[in-house]
Amino acid sequence: MEPNTDPFHRKITYLRISITDRCNLRCLYCISADGVRPLTHKDILTYEEILDTTRAAVELGITKVRITGGEPLIRRDILHFIRLLCTIPGLKDVSITTNGTLLKDMAGPIFDAGIRRINISLDTLNPLKFQRITRRDCFDKVREGISAAKETGFSPIKLNVVLIKGLNDNEIPQFAELSIRSPYVIRFIEFMPIGKIACWDRQKVITSSEIKSRLESLGPLQQVTSSGNDGPAKQYRFAHAKGEIGIISPISNHFCADCNRLRLTADGKLRPCLFSDHEIDIKTSLRSGCTQEDIKRLIQQGIAEKPKRHHAGHGNNTGLRPMSKIGG
Repeated sequence: MEPNTDPFHRKITYLRISITDRCNLRCLYCISADGVRPLTHKDILTYEEILDTTRAAVELGITKVRITGGEPLIRRDILHFIRLLCTIPGLKDVSITTNGTLLKDMAGPIFDAGIRRINISLDTLNPLKFQRITRRDCFDKVREGISAAKETGFSPIKLNVVLIKGLNDNEIPQFAELSIRSPYVIRFIEFMPIGKIACWDRQKVITSSEIKSRLESLGPLQQVTSSGNDGPAKQYRFAHAKGEIGIISPISNHFCADCNRLRLTADGKLRPCLFSDHEIDIKTSLRSGCTQEDIKRLIQQGIAEKPKRHHAGHGNNTGLRPMSKIGG
């Protein structure tokens, strides 16, 4: 069996790396209004430790990396880190997920550092609702950041929309229209039970089938052949649209059979599954003088311990860590 193949014959080629647990927003589905106690500087992996881990992962067959947070753009010297990350031999794809608040000034430098694909969180097109969801008044900054990303030349630009029944699901038509007139990929994501967030309720989940049905009421959808960068999203587009629509269904129609990813948390834990608190401690080994082969063995352990499927959505919220502590 190949070193990056798990017990269920899935080839693991994708590593999501959280470089910080800190965020300048307080999205209600991700974190409490008061936030959580942030990790100290010594608790998070250094850039050098992340790069060493990534090099080992690439030697095992990882070809794709996404930088996440928290909000990754608030970490100091991130551009230096991106430049080094993008030069790792064998790493074919480096992308980033951001909330967009700092992107107006950072889009150009991020692009110059080597990243071409970007995901931006945008759960509403309404400034007042944005403030309710994020508990911050910075809608205009995010829209300016999206415009800056477009002008800089990022492609694709994916806008992530977490749908919550009764909160923003009435905006599905407006987001659909945005995909028609602009070259964005609008990605509708089912509301997930991550951490001890009080607002999660199965009744607030808009399922993928309902999302698709609502979209089809606006006009016929054409299915788009998925590329290697679409991940778990089912891709569609309206006729003559400049952009596309993706639907991600971790709750109603889980995609575990095709999951190809691991997650590295900011505090140096490798997570085989988003919805499980099972983790492999890499940081302790990194700081105990381990070799590259030692790191590779820990990554292979994570691959070997990847579960067949998750069980999120069948009861209460999943796991103890909030999403900000895992990495989006």
